[in-house]
Amino acid sequence: MPNPKTPVLVGIAQVLQRTDDLDTAKEPLDLMVDAVQRAAEDAGSRELLKRASSVRVIRGIWKYQDPARAVAESVGCPGAQTAITPFGGNFVQTAVNRSCLDIQSGAQDIILITGGECGRTQARIKKAGLPFDWREAPGTPDLFIGEEVAMAHEAEMVRGIRQPIQMYPIFDNALRYERGESIEAHRRRISELWASFSEVASKNPNAWIQDRKTAEEIGDPNAPGNRAVSFPYPMLMNSNSRVDMGAALILTSEETAQSLGIPREKWVYPHAGTDAHDHYFVSERESLNASPGIRLAGRRCLELAGVEPGDLAYQDVYSCFPSAVQVAAKELELDTSKPLTVTGGLTFGGGPLNNYVMHGIARMAELLREAPGEKGLCTANGGFLTKHAFGVYSTEPPSIPFQHADLQAEVDALPKREAVVEHEGEVTVESYTVMYAGGEPGMGHAACLLPDGRRTWANVPDRDVAAAMTKEEFCGRSGKLRAGNLDLVN
Repeated sequence: MPNPKTPVLVGIAQVLQRTDDLDTAKEPLDLMVDAVQRAAEDAGSRELLKRASSVRVIRGIWKYQDPARAVAESVGCPGAQTAITPFGGNFVQTAVNRSCLDIQSGAQDIILITGGECGRTQARIKKAGLPFDWREAPGTPDLFIGEEVAMAHEAEMVRGIRQPIQMYPIFDNALRYERGESIEAHRRRISELWASFSEVASKNPNAWIQDRKTAEEIGDPNAPGNRAVSFPYPMLMNSNSRVDMGAALILTSEETAQSLGIPREKWVYPHAGTDAHDHYFVSERESLNASPGIRLAGRRCLELAGVEPGDLAYQDVYSCFPSAVQVAAKELELDTSKPLTVTGGLTFGGGPLNNYVMHGIARMAELLREAPGEKGLCTANGGFLTKHAFGVYSTEPPSIPFQHADLQAEVDALPKREAVVEHEGEVTVESYTVMYAGGEPGMGHAACLLPDGRRTWANVPDRDVAAAMTKEEFCGRSGKLRAGNLDLVN
């Protein structure tokens, strides 16, 4: 028997700001309000805003304390519950999963989810030496979705390894070594992968970079605006956070959507959602080229939705860096002959930090509305390939009302490596990256395995050796670790 509380996505919106005028540029909170109002217009019902029972915001790099309250007051539902998430690119889909459960249980009726970032405007304000005059949004949210968790191990931090631009290329070089590829073949393959994302962005009206880039342009660190960042990634393989982008989703129940007269052609059903995180510390993971969290939670999401990977019409794989896409595609056995993004990804579609997935879901909904009955998968990732959330969507109602699973117990039961903060003696290079400085190879960072299988981390300060690491395969090489620095044996 159909459940009238079955959750349905009825309103979507994306907002892009490209102005160079700092006097008129809007701040993130403005983009959120604009996006929520446009999402109601998309659904054809302003009543959604007045009757909203909860407003949920994805945390950004701004300093607002309770932005959902400011949004609620601006759009006409000042008494709504307010919520916020921690940092993490997974939390849009996690918030959607939680919201679907809240609607289906009857705890909430209409939920507004929004987020926004103004990375481009922030950078311009800073460059101009001007003060930030963004308004305050004080208060304490009624609900916190998720929790803040430390994800950097002491063994990583003592070597200065604490940024995504250091860790994700380490994953990619581990993937290369697993595949037995040459450095050049690997560079060419990931450049072609990213070129396919650029092609999708060129057809996405809400992509930040719609100018199509070729694999040759993407892979060339000497091309304008494409300096080398961290081996093997130049700028065009990094998430693009210098964007001003906001988005909003409106979720409600079937019965409420029907009572408000929202046209059926606007309805997109979340069929299933799942959540899990890998071992929080990369140092403790069994492998640097795999993600049990993605494998277990992602496959379970597809199973709950009753869909095989090859049956997906659309797939949006979280794409902060090429390694994140490759690992997810491998773990989920996705059909790589189809595009792995609907937006163009965080480089070309735009990377408004934690809020990217909201743009992915909004674009997914647009495409599914144009292809009734087809199904699409959205994946979400936070941290260092750490926190994961998944959702399957379709305009066709699910045969079983929205289903959710938390796979954390299964992931937690998997083996962990022991991490060693300091080690003197022999090691084998598991994977590595090289950070560039002034266009030249600078410091090398390496994940190393001790003879007994424990993991530690090392630096390679010798610039000549670091340069060689960008041209020759160093994974699998032996070396000796002294005072945190690695001496490599040929």
